[in-house]
Amino acid sequence: MTYQDTVNWMFSQLPMYQRQGQVAYKADLSNTLKLTAHLNNPELNFKSVHVAGTNGKGSSSHMLASILQEAGYKVGLYTSPHLKDFRERIKINGREISKQFVVDFISSNKMFFESNYLSFFEMTVGMAFKYFSDKQVDIAIIEVGLGGRLDSTNVITPEVSVITNIGMDHTKFLGNTLEAIAFEKGGIIKPNIPVVIGETQKETALVFNTLAKKYDSEIIFADKNITEIYQSDLKGSYQSKNIKTVIQTIKTLKNKGYKISNKHLKDGLLSVVKNTGLLGRWQVLNYKPKTVCDTGHNKEGLIYVMEQLKSEVFNRLHLVFGVVNDKDLSSIADLLPKNATYYFCKPEISRGLDENVLKSELAPYGLIGNVYKSVNEAYKAAENEADLNDFIFIGGSTFVVAEII
Repeated sequence: MTYQDTVNWMFSQLPMYQRQGQVAYKADLSNTLKLTAHLNNPELNFKSVHVAGTNGKGSSSHMLASILQEAGYKVGLYTSPHLKDFRERIKINGREISKQFVVDFISSNKMFFESNYLSFFEMTVGMAFKYFSDKQVDIAIIEVGLGGRLDSTNVITPEVSVITNIGMDHTKFLGNTLEAIAFEKGGIIKPNIPVVIGETQKETALVFNTLAKKYDSEIIFADKNITEIYQSDLKGSYQSKNIKTVIQTIKTLKNKGYKISNKHLKDGLLSVVKNTGLLGRWQVLNYKPKTVCDTGHNKEGLIYVMEQLKSEVFNRLHLVFGVVNDKDLSSIADLLPKNATYYFCKPEISRGLDENVLKSELAPYGLIGNVYKSVNEAYKAAENEADLNDFIFIGGSTFVVAEII
């Protein structure tokens, strides 16, 4: 198979949560354990940092990778979802996994995948672990896909576990209270492995403290322990919380013998995009009119993004907006500005919410606009309508941003 044939097979044959939703979720690690055993346990051949959380885990993972690269380490980075190309999920020092490795890995193990009914995410995790092992990375930053306790990545024993924050997202799988969700994400806490909590929340602190005590794990709340703030090339005021989380994680790694100077820390934070290729975090696409896209899509993420939007100066605001069909619109509608013109669209995936349904469901909240058959059509309409001193924001879903970048 060619690379494109291989990727098409992966997407069409195997469940994938980001495209299919609840049917793809597996509350069980047995398949991952079978797969890692089949691959001769590649996850045992490299050090790692495990990153979970509702928001900020992607940005934090890329910041950590960038800093460690500046310190001279060979750094693997596993994240999800991707924006344009599947290979964005698996990188070493900012370079994507080769197409040939993807093809060879799938063709060599296809019979095993099919006979054991592995999910898209399970086999992707196996691919990342095998790649990092084969390429002999010094350390890999592993981002949790969904939750933590039962996530396919949760077969590693990291140098440090990181939980950025907890919000009401994926409640069908993780529970409908912050405490329940914290328990699931806290499932990455391992015996005698330090854990960094990015944000102290009264509903979740007791859960994390209890788990850390149970496993005799040192627990550090970054927002209570870190006072210094450094600048990053990742813009958006919401990144300040991620930066504190990252600084604390780096301090913890230094305590374990990693050689990371203050210059490595500062330079790494200022070079995240260059070092890792991260896209879609308050990314400026144009300046006249100023056009920004952001992948924030749940309540907590949109709170940060909308606060950032309020700090901008412009005449009129244009929002190119689309969501997936299992989005609880009532949880985010009040966050969206009413003094804006909306361009409702459907991301080009099966889970995308129909643009007409989106418009009708947001109308009672005073959010007014027209519908468009595609994200690009909506974006073009916004560009045609906007003056040079206006502001265009594109978001609502990772998949909306993916179609623009």
